Amino acid sequence: MNQSVFRRWIEILLISTKLGLTSFGGPIAHLGYFREEYVKKRKWLDEKSYADLIALCQFLPGPASSQVGISIGMLRGGIFGGVLSWIGFTMPSVIVLILFAYLVQGFDASSAGWINGLKIVAVAVVAQAVLGMGKNLAPDRPRITMAILAALITLFFPSAIGQIGTIIAAGIVGYVLYKEIKMDDVQDMPITISRKVGALAWIVFIALLVGLPLLRTAFPTVWMGIIDIYYRVGSIVFGGGHVVLPMLEREVVPIGMVTESEFLAGYGATQAVPGPLFTFASYLGTVTAGWSGALVATAAMFLPSFLLVLGTLPFWNVLRKKPSVRAALMGVNAAVVGILLAALYDPVFTSAIKTTPDFALALVAFGLLMYWKVAPWIVVLATALGGYVLSIFF
Repeated sequence: MNQSVFRRWIEILLISTKLGLTSFGGPIAHLGYFREEYVKKRKWLDEKSYADLIALCQFLPGPASSQVGISIGMLRGGIFGGVLSWIGFTMPSVIVLILFAYLVQGFDASSAGWINGLKIVAVAVVAQAVLGMGKNLAPDRPRITMAILAALITLFFPSAIGQIGTIIAAGIVGYVLYKEIKMDDVQDMPITISRKVGALAWIVFIALLVGLPLLRTAFPTVWMGIIDIYYRVGSIVFGGGHVVLPMLEREVVPIGMVTESEFLAGYGATQAVPGPLFTFASYLGTVTAGWSGALVATAAMFLPSFLLVLGTLPFWNVLRKKPSVRAALMGVNAAVVGILLAALYDPVFTSAIKTTPDFALALVAFGLLMYWKVAPWIVVLATALGGYVLSIFF
């Protein structure tokens, strides 16, 4: 094996694991952590390529932040690099949620002071990401206007359909406004996956989506039920983790896989851990069928994300180089900034900032990140401690 490739794989695993241990705050905050680590610090890809990846993953069903992480891993280290990126980012929360399911069901995580501190630090992380991306992706009045309009639409129509419609509309406006403008050449993403592999991934994705319900009918076992439910939900959900939780409740509670009280206990635990909210599947799988159920549910939940990213990336360099697509992406990227801005208010700010001390702690965290350039994981730990202190005195 080429030693440089092996070193890249180790690097991908270590860095994604660090992010998996420290990336609190939900999918929008994750994009802020990724930008700081992969774009600003390590320069694995430039700001434009990162924004284009976010735009692509916003169009795909599934957990957008996890798909961005998988994509970056694939760009850096091929298909196996994407697997390692997912393992590092996902496994810390998987392990913790399996332990929650075995040991602390019923724990009210939402009331802990340090949990509130982790919500507060997400405000600072997302604010930093919005400012940084806005400077690069909405530098002129038309795109600033698109960002503001996208934020307003997202705030007043906070649904996956509204978000996707906003992105499509922004792409159309971007095409109309910028199709005649001469643009600088974009930097190629280092995509090594062939188009044949991409086409095969799409075939497998569709075949499983259609075939698993039929197999479940033919073989009505607990295991086929787990695979079918979590693969199907992971394939069709738009809007990220906060949308997938109620969808899963409708799937697993009525048929008795998980009780209502068990579901709510896991919901609280999932808010308390870093990494993707889709790892809620790990908790539910454990309640249903032990640790092996957790592994099967987690794999089924994230498999659609792998297949969708693998199926789309090989065609992305060609698409994003076309003048018409690049013009549309200028609008889409401005809309993404607006969507992030709306998310900064709701749910990030509204769920975290309840008192004046909360806001003061968020300001301190923002200053440490933005101006003092303190490492994000240190700010996360310090703000969690600050949240605990606030819970004692206020």
